[in-house]
Amino acid sequence: MADILEYKCPCCGGAVNFDTSVQKMKCPYCDSEFDVQAFLKKDERLNEQAPDEFKWEEKAGQDWDSGEEEKMSVFVCKSCAGEIVGDENTAATQCPYCGNPVVFSGRLSGTLKPDYVIPFKHDKDSAKAKLKEYVNSKKFAPKSFKTENKLEEIKGIYVPFWLFDSDTDAAVDFEATTVRTWSDSRYNYTETSFFDVFREGSMKFENIPCDGSSKMPDDLMESIEPFDFNEAVDFQTAYLAGYLADKYDVTMEDSIDRANNRVKVSAEEVLRGTIDYPYATVTARNSSIRIKNGKAKYALYPVWILNTDYKGEKYTYAMNGQTGKFIGNLPLDGKKVAALFAGLTVGIGVIAYIIGTFFGLF
Repeated sequence: MADILEYKCPCCGGAVNFDTSVQKMKCPYCDSEFDVQAFLKKDERLNEQAPDEFKWEEKAGQDWDSGEEEKMSVFVCKSCAGEIVGDENTAATQCPYCGNPVVFSGRLSGTLKPDYVIPFKHDKDSAKAKLKEYVNSKKFAPKSFKTENKLEEIKGIYVPFWLFDSDTDAAVDFEATTVRTWSDSRYNYTETSFFDVFREGSMKFENIPCDGSSKMPDDLMESIEPFDFNEAVDFQTAYLAGYLADKYDVTMEDSIDRANNRVKVSAEEVLRGTIDYPYATVTARNSSIRIKNGKAKYALYPVWILNTDYKGEKYTYAMNGQTGKFIGNLPLDGKKVAALFAGLTVGIGVIAYIIGTFFGLF
């Protein structure tokens, strides 16, 4: 049975066919016409593009030196089952994720030693000040949530990250548009023109971060990026003194898909940035991303975290312990929001009354 080729209209997505009357490809749904050679050239280019290929050396982290693991203690949270690592002097503490007490479990074992660590640059007082400033800047946060006892609960924790390096060859087909509008005495017109734009190039990515903790929301960690890896140092247990460290539960192998996606998105953005014509839209349609010399490292990044419950809802805040960047969601004070909308309603009503009076409506 012969294969039936189907070409999609870039304007409406309908199937286009060759129209003998105009000797062009024509969409029967929106009547758009396209040059046959443009479709053929695009087919040739797509056929030449290799499929995505991601090759990584699946090795990161290192073995602990003799006696190092004995200096590390593991605390287990009975509420969320999180495993928190502390130094030999760490006493029983609270879980930084759910706030419940954690209990001493035993010595660290079966975990890779980090290759690098970025030391904390912001201390607890700085973190508390940033949190207080952040919360107080939000007009609709409940007053009861701004109490000092909430601010005291912030904790410093080293979050495990897998860092990926790669050389990347990328080729991307973009669909771009320009829009022209005009009017006459009867109608308004809009003309959208579609363009096929192709870009390819080679680039190098370094230290693409993927957090190795399932308990730490990925979007939260990405929101406090970037970390400056230039300030990373070889890991020493001494850097953990006074802080906690999350024990990774997402392996490097399980993080590769996320790394692949971040490389793919970043590569497409880099090539999109080379398109300097002022198109109205530029959208990636097809891409070929090929990674070579892919390597990974294991590092601990510093994060100040507050995880608290407020009226049955869980709220998490995080601050980059290196740069001070702060992020988090806040509860809303229903009365303040209601008062705002009441004020808007009154304001709109007054404006409507003035306009109505002016035109004799009231």
